Amino acid sequence: MRKLMVVAVAMFVALCVTGNVFANEAAEKECIAKCEAAAAMFKDKGLDATIAEINKKDGPFVSPVTYVFLQKMDGTMLAHPMNAALIGKNMLDTKDKAGKAFIKDFADLAKEKGAGWVEYMWPKPGEENPAAKNSYVLKIGDDMFVGAGYYK
Repeated sequence: MRKLMVVAVAMFVALCVTGNVFANEAAEKECIAKCEAAAAMFKDKGLDATIAEINKKDGPFVSPVTYVFLQKMDGTMLAHPMNAALIGKNMLDTKDKAGKAFIKDFADLAKEKGAGWVEYMWPKPGEENPAAKNSYVLKIGDDMFVGAGYYK
């Protein structure tokens, strides 16, 4: 009986881990797709139209999993659908609870590699305690990047 219980618990844990891996893969794909769509809009319709669409809470760049934001390489927030108070603010020196300057990491990654992932700790909306978050950033134009993240 004890052996059966151990096997059952092990199977449950394996299913939970596997489910989380698939959820993270889907979230990563969605972040990349939304950033690429924002980059395509920027190329086709320009900065003003892209900012307007990103800022819409019910627009194409917001989903239950993620949302797109737009920043200049100097850290200035240009568009953010979930927190309009951030627009126009320079966030380059913003750090997570562990002291990681993740906005600077976003900009450095976009400048150096064009795109990639940054992991950091940030509170989920409505919460105070930080949680692991992964954000994808993609350089657009000469001095900007779009980003989208998900909580792990």
